[in-house]
Amino acid sequence: MGREVPRLDFTRDDRRRYREKMRACLDALALMLRGVRFDQEHPQVGLELELNLVDDDAEPAMRNTEVLRAIADPAWSTELGRFNLEVDIPPRTLTAGGPGDWEREVRAALNHAEARAAALGVHLIMVGILPTLRQQDVGITALSENPRYHLLNQQVFAARGEDLRIAIDGPDRLRTWAESITPEAACTSTQFHLQVAPLEFAACWNAAQAIAGVQVALAANSPFLFGKELWRETRIPLFEQATDTRAVELKEQGVRPRVWFGERWITSVFDLFEENVRYFPALLPICDEDDPLRTLQDGDTPALSELTLHNGTVYRWNRPVYDVVHGVPHLRVENRVLPAGPTMADVTANGAFYYGLVRALAEEERPVWSRMSFAAARDNLHAAARYGIDARLYWPGMGEVPAPELVLRRLLPLAHQGLERAGVDADWREPMLGIVEQRCVTGRNGATWQAEAFHAVDDRFNLGVHQALRRVTADYMEYMHLNVPVHTWPVD
Repeated sequence: MGREVPRLDFTRDDRRRYREKMRACLDALALMLRGVRFDQEHPQVGLELELNLVDDDAEPAMRNTEVLRAIADPAWSTELGRFNLEVDIPPRTLTAGGPGDWEREVRAALNHAEARAAALGVHLIMVGILPTLRQQDVGITALSENPRYHLLNQQVFAARGEDLRIAIDGPDRLRTWAESITPEAACTSTQFHLQVAPLEFAACWNAAQAIAGVQVALAANSPFLFGKELWRETRIPLFEQATDTRAVELKEQGVRPRVWFGERWITSVFDLFEENVRYFPALLPICDEDDPLRTLQDGDTPALSELTLHNGTVYRWNRPVYDVVHGVPHLRVENRVLPAGPTMADVTANGAFYYGLVRALAEEERPVWSRMSFAAARDNLHAAARYGIDARLYWPGMGEVPAPELVLRRLLPLAHQGLERAGVDADWREPMLGIVEQRCVTGRNGATWQAEAFHAVDDRFNLGVHQALRRVTADYMEYMHLNVPVHTWPVD
């Protein structure tokens, strides 16, 4: 969830002071990594889900403030667009109650929210990009009321100096301009959090980067944007373009984008925070009064507020997180590559695959990142986003192979091993990873179902693109509530 910020105008002095505070935060973090005890005795996992709001006709519903008031639960919050909400599931150890218990808890939260929203004529849907979303739905008036989002919008366009260009080619072709960052609100995601010890962070982050493309290939769920069929996970290029602070000339100079995969494997979490400060100017230069070095010297734990706020405006696909709970600091990897949905069964399966595989790869004697270029991992992500489960991905020792073959032959057994080492017994892991296996066997995920269902409806009823997408969205919501994995969904 985004940090609340006041509505402000920033001065040059604000930016200078903020830069100084971020460097003081970096110095404090470096000292902490050498000598402070981080929470690592009982590492936890966490989950954030972003959702879309639709009306009874499956059209976007710009009513998140009303729905949030009706839900009346602090776990829920607004997101960038007025047609978005987010729920933050309390962290837990991976084996606490079993993954099935986690799924039941999330479904209970979603069912409660759906019941409250339905009383207002609004419904919740977990999908990477809402198929019925049109370009006129994402103008500046669609921006949520939270001042944070208006400040971000203002600062992004102040940095760019011109409108945003969105250009994506797939089966259809999209070329358009945006005068606000609101198209980013079309991108709704599942975010898995993994708490790790400082000495283990680099291995876990590198492992997460190495498998990002595999995750997206298996779970792609965003084939439509503004009535056009584009990439299987259109959310990836849309998010990269919709928050780009760089004018064309800065891109040509090699300035890094704020939505960033990165450019190298790391040896410490410090590398990531230091890169954020070195490469990216502040979008929200808001300082508090705390002196992090003095706080540390006094035996207390600094919040590193400026560093963490800045970190939240650099949109890495695997983001480092520093947080303090009950006075004790901890570190997390926030995995951000996956779209929302289609069902909680699918989300839980994706989580099992991610947590198990990261653990197994992080503990290998000869890690995959020592045998694979960083560029290959980055290329895998974009190939997976474009082609989904039909993508061909590179993996050391196998070369370039179809994503399902890579998963079935090499990665699924490793995910089983990683979950077993984490204490997840076969009765829990077999059903979850079985869903991943069946996606590979059938070659079907959320993106393939949406595309197949759309073409079936379009060919059969000749309704026109938008009406066909409305029908597909309505069917999607019905199956979503049944909570049966997407590879089992019928097309007509």
